[in-house]
Amino acid sequence: MLRSKVMQVFLLCLACLANAHAADLKKKPDPQKQVAPIDQIVAVVNDDVITHNEVNSRLGVVVRQLKSQGTPLPPMDVLEKQILERMITDKLQAQYAKETGVHIDDAQLDKALQRIARENNISSLAEFRTKVEQGGVDFKKFREEIRNEIIATRLREREVDSKLVISENEIDNYLATQAKLPGKGEEYLLAHILVLVPEQASADKIQASRQRAEQALSQLRGGADFAQIAAGFSDAKDAMQGGSLGWLPAERVPALFLETLQVMKPGETSTVLRSPNGFHILKLVERRSNDTKVVVTQTHVRHILVKTSELVPENEARNRLLDIRQRIETGADFAEQAKRYSEDGSAAQGGDLGWISPGETVPEFEDAMNALQAGQMSGAVQSGFGWHLIQVIERRNADVSTEQKRQQARLAIRTFKSDEAYQDWLRQLRDRAYIEYREEQNN
Repeated sequence: MLRSKVMQVFLLCLACLANAHAADLKKKPDPQKQVAPIDQIVAVVNDDVITHNEVNSRLGVVVRQLKSQGTPLPPMDVLEKQILERMITDKLQAQYAKETGVHIDDAQLDKALQRIARENNISSLAEFRTKVEQGGVDFKKFREEIRNEIIATRLREREVDSKLVISENEIDNYLATQAKLPGKGEEYLLAHILVLVPEQASADKIQASRQRAEQALSQLRGGADFAQIAAGFSDAKDAMQGGSLGWLPAERVPALFLETLQVMKPGETSTVLRSPNGFHILKLVERRSNDTKVVVTQTHVRHILVKTSELVPENEARNRLLDIRQRIETGADFAEQAKRYSEDGSAAQGGDLGWISPGETVPEFEDAMNALQAGQMSGAVQSGFGWHLIQVIERRNADVSTEQKRQQARLAIRTFKSDEAYQDWLRQLRDRAYIEYREEQNN
């Protein structure tokens, strides 16, 4: 289970209050129904639509966000096209979530908002709402955007991340390869631009993607701002945040990129780099050494997982888990119940996850785990994987330098696999969908 990136998106939204706006995700009218001339349809997505006003609303949010970050604006037609494509992807995920029973109720949403507030030193949800509204943002729409982000994350966890398998041999091979590469013991603050290449793309489409990346690089070489070009050209989700990847240890940087970074100085931009999923441009913002001893508090924990699915809705999964909890409270053995009922890969080990370091689980699981004393058992805890029953066995302080290197390797492999698998899943979702652009007709 990996810590979700959603919180980073939320924190950025809060830091730039004027950015914290949301597209209204309520059900749109059937495409066959008449739409007022002042709000024309620009795209049909299955039995839903995206209107001109919706695109303009999202465009205004992004423009305010880029301005608040000090990022020069790309051409409006380029930015509008980027936004429309992202809205189509968001719409498809929202539709799939509804079809497959993935939803976030108000109580779960409030907990997420409270966590965002705490991380920004805001004591209450009421104060949080006040600060958001002071930025000129409709709090109800903001709530729905947060709900949509959580749903998208849970979809990714269920459809992609939960199906990834990383073997110890893969980790050993990865570390052996990394040991031969330069940059060992270093961390890099990076930004990037990604121009995706469609799955099974023709030679012409691959060349078109390369030319688009070369065009972006040409503008960068001409002195254009990197964040501006990222907003206008990058297909990565972080494009509107300037393409920032944050600090990455060398172990988490793909070998192709690492070799390039070794000859770059802070502030420099790479040439166009080719990877299996597209063309990249890297910017090295800063580098630093990370060869230090790492001591953390680890938790030895076990759990029982009941997954939700199209056939097992959330209430049923939760009730099943509570029945298991009741049996354990009345004398049943936790490990035996895990072996019998848990739907996690740890079931064969009685639900034992071993020693867990901070950041190795999703926030919902980690928060519940951290609130328990040794020997205590949680109530029903929901995450994107389903419903968990958690029991803390013991805790310790440990030097995890070696373990952290293996965990970083596992995370690097998982991130790479997850990103590729997620892009494939989105492409498949899009391939199955009916999408019609109405822009030319409206013009």
